[in-house]
Amino acid sequence: MMDTSLPAKPRPHINAISRGFWENCRRGILSVQRCDDCGHQHYPGAPVCPSCLSSRQSWAPISGRGTLVSWVRFHRAYWDSFRADVPYAVCLVKLDEGPLMLSNFAGDAPAEPTIGALLEVVFEKVDSDLTLPKFRVRD
Repeated sequence: MMDTSLPAKPRPHINAISRGFWENCRRGILSVQRCDDCGHQHYPGAPVCPSCLSSRQSWAPISGRGTLVSWVRFHRAYWDSFRADVPYAVCLVKLDEGPLMLSNFAGDAPAEPTIGALLEVVFEKVDSDLTLPKFRVRD
C-alpha cells in the first residue's frame, strides 16, 4: 500500500532572538521587539536595534491590529506539505505600531482582499509547541 500522507510543514526556526515572540504567540499575545534604550519597535527580532544598535531588546505586546498592505494567492505548492492548501493566500500587514508582518489569512481568505482593509490577529495552535499568528478582516 502506498503512503499518501504529506510531509510535515516547515516550522519556524526558534532561537534566542525569536523565542520571546513565539512564547507570546502561544499565550495569544502578538509582540514586536522593542529597544530598551531608544524605544524603537521592529519585527522580526534582531540581535541589535536597527535604529541605535543597542543590544538591549525585549518583546513588547502590541494591539494585534493592522492594515492590509499587499497580498498574494499561491496556486502552486513550493513545498509538498502545502499541496492540500493550494490555493492559499499570504498577506503583508502594516501593524498599527509600525512594523510590517508577513502572515496568512485566518480561515478562508477573502475572495479579493482589499488593500487598506483593517485586520486583526488570531492565533492558530499547531501543537503544544507552536502557535501561529494569522489575520482576519476586522468588522
